[in-house]
Amino acid sequence: MAREPRQRTRGPIAATISVIGEILITAGLILALFVVYSLWWTNVVADRQEKQASDKVRQEWAQTPSIPARGLDTKDGIGFLHVPAMGKHYEVLVKKGTSTKVLNEGVAGYYTEPTPSALPWDSKGNFTVAAHRDGHGAKFHKINKIKTGDPIVFESKDTWYIYRVYKILDQTSKYNVAVTDQIPKESGKTRPGRYITLTTCTPVYTSRYRYVVWGELVRTQKVDPQRTLPPELR
Repeated sequence: MAREPRQRTRGPIAATISVIGEILITAGLILALFVVYSLWWTNVVADRQEKQASDKVRQEWAQTPSIPARGLDTKDGIGFLHVPAMGKHYEVLVKKGTSTKVLNEGVAGYYTEPTPSALPWDSKGNFTVAAHRDGHGAKFHKINKIKTGDPIVFESKDTWYIYRVYKILDQTSKYNVAVTDQIPKESGKTRPGRYITLTTCTPVYTSRYRYVVWGELVRTQKVDPQRTLPPELR
């Protein structure tokens, strides 16, 4: 009569290794899901929020034709930033503040501290703007595509403000608040003017350093009833 084969039992070491392996696999799956959430799903959600907010701002503009940009209630946004180097139809709503809550809405925000930003229609000052480079809309993800001489255009309710990039700092301390000074001396400027500064984190997927782009206003163009794009955006 044939003897039944004896079942092999795992020893305590083998059992422990098996449990550890299962834990590592589970942890890996959780980490992968977190990466998908951080780098994809937050972009989807933020893009939806930004689109809804942008539509609301444009509707408000259409409903208040006689009120100039300077006199608008700007809690929903002050206008739109256009940067051709980051995409032919690149456009992002600009709101007040650079807190995580604001930037996580998928918008760009202008600084209120430590140095309050000037606004484009001010006679002088530095319009300082920040946005995420990855996750939550990643609106400045392609900031490294901007080159010296490129245009940056801000669209308000009644005016196009056309800036020209003159200096790029691809890495500085994230604690370097001087880059947002109203006279951006770190960019080489020594006198008051009408400047724009874009800031974000760098390298991509980290917040170790800060990436900075400086531009200077070269001209303005009144918005016509058709909101015809300036040549720099065509």
